[in-house]
Amino acid sequence: MTATALPTMPGTLNHPDPIERVRRLGTAAALLAMPCIFLFAFVTHPGLGSIRMLEPADLILRARGNPVLQFAHALVTLNTALLVVVALHLRSLLRVGRGAWAGLVGGAMAVLGACLLAADKGALCLTMSALDAVDDATFAAMMPGLTAIFDKQGWVVLVWGMVLLPLGVAVQAIGLIRARQWPAWQGAALLAGSLLIAAPDGMEIINATAALALLVALAPQAVRLARGRSTTTAGSAASRCRSCRHRLAATTVRQTS
Repeated sequence: MTATALPTMPGTLNHPDPIERVRRLGTAAALLAMPCIFLFAFVTHPGLGSIRMLEPADLILRARGNPVLQFAHALVTLNTALLVVVALHLRSLLRVGRGAWAGLVGGAMAVLGACLLAADKGALCLTMSALDAVDDATFAAMMPGLTAIFDKQGWVVLVWGMVLLPLGVAVQAIGLIRARQWPAWQGAALLAGSLLIAAPDGMEIINATAALALLVALAPQAVRLARGRSTTTAGSAASRCRSCRHRLAATTVRQTS
């Protein structure tokens, strides 16, 4: 019997898939843009150098008539889409091996937290830009209602779920370190950045530092993606091999029992 070779489409052997290339470049852009947007948003806050706790009334008055800050909040709202891309990419690095559960659970937490962060920015930040159209007397009369919103009364309390975002990325960072998918310093930078970026309002200098740590952690991965290099390290490959051996041994035991 002779084998018949299938015809090869022109360009399939020498040219990479353009859709895959766009996916890689888009993911690389998201890895770089996400921390940069956070960094810009935090440094635009007034009183950046001071560390203090802000009350709801302070947050309301800080946003009043501040178009630069409101633009930064709008960017963060859009940035939640990039956060989902980053969380899913980190999960893809941890499909198997020691960090598989961390990738899955952390990714789910981060995606849900990103959705609630978008709700937080929509409810508490974007609405403030609309209120710049009202006069001071009307705005002063609205303060009790605005305070209730910023104090997260009623169903607005759900936006506290946005803390799942940094916690989820922290879980993924631990998975990357455990699986040795990234160098230890890179995973540590991701872990520190994800936790510190959850600092409350009034501590934007800490948030900005955390955004820099995220940029340091994610930039090498973005470069590897943009250049089309493999993201599998020798350590992660060994971790995956050990996992495969354990699964194979477990399967053999079940078949022989």
